[in-house]
Amino acid sequence: MNKYLKYRNIARIMILLFILASCQDFLEVAPESSLTAETFFNTEADFEQAVNATYKPLQDIYGVSVTDNPGFGAWIMGEMRSDNTHYILNTGNRGFEGVEWLENFIDDYDNGYQRWKYFYNYILIGRANQVITKIEGVDLDTSVKDNLQGQALFLRALAYLDLVQYYGGVPLHLTPASSIEETALPRSTKEQVYEQIILDATEAASMLPNKSDQEPGRATSGAAKMLLANVYMVNEEWSKAETLLEEIVTSGQYDLVPNYEDIYLTTNKNNKESLFEVQYMDGATEGQRSNFIYNFLPRLDDPSIVTGVSGSANSQGGWNTPTPDLINSYEDGDLRKDASIAYVDGYPYIKKYLHPHSIWNNTGDDWPVYRYSEVLLYLAEALNEQSKSGEALPYLNQVRARAGFTVDITTTDQSELRDIIMHERRVELAFENKRWLDLVRTGTMVEVMTAFGARVKANPQDYYYPEGYQPTEAAYTDIDEHREVFPIPQRELQLNPDLEQNPGYSGGN
Repeated sequence: MNKYLKYRNIARIMILLFILASCQDFLEVAPESSLTAETFFNTEADFEQAVNATYKPLQDIYGVSVTDNPGFGAWIMGEMRSDNTHYILNTGNRGFEGVEWLENFIDDYDNGYQRWKYFYNYILIGRANQVITKIEGVDLDTSVKDNLQGQALFLRALAYLDLVQYYGGVPLHLTPASSIEETALPRSTKEQVYEQIILDATEAASMLPNKSDQEPGRATSGAAKMLLANVYMVNEEWSKAETLLEEIVTSGQYDLVPNYEDIYLTTNKNNKESLFEVQYMDGATEGQRSNFIYNFLPRLDDPSIVTGVSGSANSQGGWNTPTPDLINSYEDGDLRKDASIAYVDGYPYIKKYLHPHSIWNNTGDDWPVYRYSEVLLYLAEALNEQSKSGEALPYLNQVRARAGFTVDITTTDQSELRDIIMHERRVELAFENKRWLDLVRTGTMVEVMTAFGARVKANPQDYYYPEGYQPTEAAYTDIDEHREVFPIPQRELQLNPDLEQNPGYSGGN
């Protein structure tokens, strides 16, 4: 790489890490100022603005940014990489092959969609580090200080959890870098990253207020406990997960929304079922909106027949399309199916992110990260894995009852119940970026995705390939354990000579 280009890229990263956005309120983030970290962090208002800016990269990770592309990574890697969704092949526009490659297990080491997930998580971490470090020496009201620092700790833990699950061990940046050399750290082990996440989430849970005492949309003690329980579930520390999940259940802060479809309404944001969701605003300034439905609809000459909003012809859709495998997995009478999936022009699309809005390609749908139903399903799983299957049933059946089932699951066979719980996670949390991570953490990814790839190749038209088209020969090959994580982006390897590529992948310095 050209030396000037290398240091220009590093400088750009440093600027993004150190220059914080000034905000009017939690959602309305104004353009970045020229204040430095040394002159900015003095007052409560300064830290409130800095914490607001720390939330902002979540919008880029899950949704849209200036280029609309970074948010692709979250749902491509969380859903399309799995057997839940596929793409509708666009034979007339081959400009988005990078999306298809991630779906098809054809890994380009500098694929922009997975690269931006990595990049924006570190933007978030850099901003969180500024808050966590600088707030220690400032005299603020204790409850205010704890709340602000707790939010930063939660967000840093969330970013590292995203990174470690998708990339394995990554560099642990825990303090603001003061030199170019300090931006280039070697990879920590996966175990070390999880250890830090546990420390951050534990401290955040002790500092943050309950949901009832927190401003809507911000991190809470319950959200931090759920994140911590998430780590323990991944690491199969069932008893520790059980304790935290029971604390959330008995806190009285959360409950299921009676009607599944109402969970996602833009008029019902941060409802009693929501532990944490990424906030978006329609009609807001650039970078605050979401546009999930415009990516998830089939490409239509007139998307307004679905959205009710006139605009340009939809050239960006055809992504994250529900597979026949997922559609057929819903049981008869499951109310979640019609609440989650609809059809237009002969194709299924994700309905749960379609709600009234007034501007084309500009919606206010939030992205759910943690919901109370997942607390219940995690708790059922943790109990079942400890051979407490009878105790698990009430939590499982509570979720199923909301879905319209009047007959309870009664089996206490651990293996049978394990399969039932995982099925419930699949349909209850469909299109919320849970499926791929579930396949990986349960050790079923290789088997499930190998079989899925064989079905796609044998019946390409069932998976939205036009007649006469099929996946490339390279698609769905070499699926083994090394694919449980993605390659470290090539650009990061070039910028940081101390980074090493994940096993099984080529590319590097």
